[in-house]
This record gives sequence, structure tokens and C-alpha cells, in this order.
Amino acid sequence: MKAKYLTVLTLAIALFASACGKSDADLTKAATDKLAADKVTGVTVKVEKGVATLTGEVADAAVKSKAEASVRSVEGITNVTNSLTTKPLPVATPAAADPALTGKITEDLKKAGCEGAKVTVENGKPTVTGEVPAAKYATCIQVIQQAGVSGGVDNKLVKGK
Repeated sequence: MKAKYLTVLTLAIALFASACGKSDADLTKAATDKLAADKVTGVTVKVEKGVATLTGEVADAAVKSKAEASVRSVEGITNVTNSLTTKPLPVATPAAADPALTGKITEDLKKAGCEGAKVTVENGKPTVTGEVPAAKYATCIQVIQQAGVSGGVDNKLVKGK
């Protein structure tokens, strides 16, 4: 009778232990292995009481979502806290605006009859030099001021005869 009792007790303990599931360390390893199998990199997994927390930086929102889905599929994970960040998008370097700005201001000055004015633009900063007819000087200055350049135009224009 005692043997039967001990056998039942041993089976009950074994069943209870297996019902408790995997340890957090086992779940962390399983989640990490699943991410590797799914070719998701840059993710660190930490599991506490069955809840997986994902940290790290991934390429984009699609990878972030894939990482969460991969870890969520691991048996024994009860919830996922996705604290992953995505890498910032590369900032496009704007095309050199200097030639376009040079052309625009030169054309505006030419339309206003400001022969003799020369425009150069360096790093977005225009400089106007040269000598213009005295009768056109005020008009030329107005054209320069209306160029719409933030930081203004370096005006070195000289009034001629």
C-alpha cells in the first residue's frame, strides 16, 4: 500500500513539474534560437515569468514585426513586449543647389537690365559683384533682396556711371 502511495505521489510530482513548463532560461534560449532560424538579427530576448521582452535595433518596422511574431510563436511564451527600435532612415543629401541658384539670380538680374552683375554661389550663399549702370542700381538691389535666399545675399554690387 505504501509503495502504491509513493508511486502515485512520484507520478503526481512528475506531472506537476512538467505542467510548470520550461524555465525562463529555456524560453530565452528557444526564443533566441527561433530568431536565428528566422534570420532576425540585432534582437536581444529576456524572458521573465513567460513574458519575453525584445530590445535592440532592427532595420525597419517589418523586421520589428517579424521578430515579435517569431518570439510569440515559441511554446511557453505567454506575452511579448516589443521594445525594439528601428534604424533611422538615411538622410538624402540634397543635390548641389549652387548652380541652380546661380542661374536663377543671374537670370533675374539679366531680366531687370543689370548688365555687369556677376553671381557666384558657394555652399548656398550667393555673392553678387560687379558694376551696374547707376540708373539700374536700385532695381538691381531690389532683385537681389527678392532672391528669397535664407541668410540673404552678400551684395558687393557697385554703382557705375
